[in-house]
Amino acid sequence: MVESGFINGDCMEYLKEYPDNYFDLCIADPPYGGGGDSFSNGSRFGGRFDRYKTGGGTASRNTTSGRHYTIGLRKRDKNYENRRNMGGEIRKKIIAWDVAPGKSFFDEIFRVSRNQIIWGGNYFELPPTRCFLIWRKLTISEKFSMAMAEYAWTSFNLSAKVYEHTPQDPTGRRFHPTEKPLDLYMWVISNYAKPGDKILDPMAGSGNCLRACRLTGHDYVGFEIDPEYYEKANARLEEEKAQMNIFDYLKEDT
Repeated sequence: MVESGFINGDCMEYLKEYPDNYFDLCIADPPYGGGGDSFSNGSRFGGRFDRYKTGGGTASRNTTSGRHYTIGLRKRDKNYENRRNMGGEIRKKIIAWDVAPGKSFFDEIFRVSRNQIIWGGNYFELPPTRCFLIWRKLTISEKFSMAMAEYAWTSFNLSAKVYEHTPQDPTGRRFHPTEKPLDLYMWVISNYAKPGDKILDPMAGSGNCLRACRLTGHDYVGFEIDPEYYEKANARLEEEKAQMNIFDYLKEDT
């Protein structure tokens, strides 16, 4: 069992080693499914529909591992092939990992953590909540195809909140297609994690959640299955560690 740190591996292979409620808070940003294309998410909370219609085509997936699947083309979308070829290998990579997790993933993060914040919770069948979080993207206009806001489901019995921030990284170092700003995670952790809480990020992606944990003085465990994303995110995290902050001094004094 890894007590703290950032691991390149499948979170499901590691989480089974942790006892119930080991983490105080899990902040998850799972893929919603579809590889960024116009496919309906028939996997609602656990992939109950192994085969489903997708705009005239069909799609099937292996809901046990959540990794292997095939996608039928949208027959009515004449521009599909052109869009599919845009971005080359980058787009293929997105399609490869953008598979919505199954019920076993949610069962496990609910088991190992006391509270949860799940981005894209509206894509999954989760219990009702009154404390949902909305990230409003300030630079996105109504006419632009990109979503103007993203939703996070939470387990907290608190009031709903809205946070406004641009989706862009001001440093221009964005490398992950679904990367969320560091400031957004700073806001989330500052408002929903208590001092001394241990935080889990099961799908770390860009690593910004883990960076925010460090900057706010929280212990964390993070996982990223993709070696390339892990390498880049870990480099960011190591760069952050090289710069001592106030919490480093406080730990030295205790």
